[in-house]
Amino acid sequence: MNYISTRGAGFGAHYSFSNILLGGLAKDGGLYLPEQYPQVSDSELSHWRTMSYADLAFEIFSKFCDDISVDNLRALIRKTYRADVYANVRDGSNAQRITPLKMLGIEGGAPLALLELSNGPTLAFKDIAMQLLGNLFEYSLMRCGQQLNILGATSGDTGSAAEYAMRGKQGVRVFMLSPYRKMSVFQTAQMFCMQDPNIFNIAIEGVFDNCQDIIKTISNDHAFKTRYQIGTVNSINWARIVAQIVYYFRGYFDATQDNNQRVSFAVPSGNFGNACAGHIARMMGLPINKLVVATNENNVLDEFFRTGNYRVRSAAETYHTSSPSMDISKASNFERFVFDLLGRDPTRVSQLFRDIEDRGEFDLVASGDFIRVREFGFVSGHSTHADRIATIRDIYRRYRVIVDTHTADGIKVAREHLELNVPIIVLETAQPIKFGDTIREALDRDPPRPPNFDDLEVLPQRFTVLPADVERVKDFIRSQSDV
Repeated sequence: MNYISTRGAGFGAHYSFSNILLGGLAKDGGLYLPEQYPQVSDSELSHWRTMSYADLAFEIFSKFCDDISVDNLRALIRKTYRADVYANVRDGSNAQRITPLKMLGIEGGAPLALLELSNGPTLAFKDIAMQLLGNLFEYSLMRCGQQLNILGATSGDTGSAAEYAMRGKQGVRVFMLSPYRKMSVFQTAQMFCMQDPNIFNIAIEGVFDNCQDIIKTISNDHAFKTRYQIGTVNSINWARIVAQIVYYFRGYFDATQDNNQRVSFAVPSGNFGNACAGHIARMMGLPINKLVVATNENNVLDEFFRTGNYRVRSAAETYHTSSPSMDISKASNFERFVFDLLGRDPTRVSQLFRDIEDRGEFDLVASGDFIRVREFGFVSGHSTHADRIATIRDIYRRYRVIVDTHTADGIKVAREHLELNVPIIVLETAQPIKFGDTIREALDRDPPRPPNFDDLEVLPQRFTVLPADVERVKDFIRSQSDV
């Protein structure tokens, strides 16, 4: 399997899965994708239906990774996807399933379901990919005798998932940027209470996009990146995308009886990584009808899928909402879809994203490219605070299920795209305890709290506050790496 950049690097070159595992952006500023997507046959789909989650993950990873031995890859995946790792199950769900499917009911003639993705150690869907990434990183670093400084940015859940996955891992330090005082109390406590010596939390005075811009600037400083062995766990990391592809297949199998049926997925989306994984699953041959992109008040992606105009927002235009993990105005994975939409033309992709840097937007209507979006199954919608409060209340009233704020956004938009007899699966984002204030506002009660998270918010916290300044962040990395 050969990998290329969305902006051209790698055409004619040979980058393997292991070559790109520890990095993020390609040297030309683009994102890595396989030279071509592997295809899944009908017979493979039928065979995969019977597999455990770990064995299904192995089959899918094997199609994208051919430079880790079969035995080692299988061992790493089985080490990751174990019931004891994903033990934070609710309502009698089966931990052995890793990502159980919960049928809610029939709405508008369509089965509506939740795919439970938040049973991992940090109660967020990011654990599904991040736990595997931690094991892959440790294996690769030990194999080549290297050290790695992971630099990441989070608007809520990525940070804690990465830190829990990397804590105690040999050869790894984690520097995680987050917007100061812009995450929920629970999310903040999950990260900042960690006292592990290889974990460094940096609270940036700004919004998430300031954090993400710092990451991208440092990633493009190749001398610094090489000197301090900078890697990434953000959703631009290709291995994370592959790990997320797996649960689309699992959800499809659990919602259908045979391969002639189609399903739709509703995906709460900010950085487009989760939706991008669904896009790739569909390109591989998974019978997906629609991919429903659900945003909050920061509706950059919804605006594009409705109008063809992709316009990033400034920090001042970015809303701080009650679904904070989606408070993102520049979707870092969106470039991967644009690359496919434009027929994998790296020259055009490079120009469009130069337009983003120069003008803050691009439009695909005049060129005629926007009309092809529907060919890829994408539709969209957005939600407001009032919408998510109403949805949380309605889902609890109808089904006695409490959902978090981001999942509520997904359900609200999913209901706008129901089709008769086509199951629609909403990808759950997190457990509701992470957003207790909003749950209490909606239901006048506390959300359920897994027992191992008692008193989390009162634990001692360890973090460093820095301005939104690239050089100050670089200085901090230097100070911790040169000891």
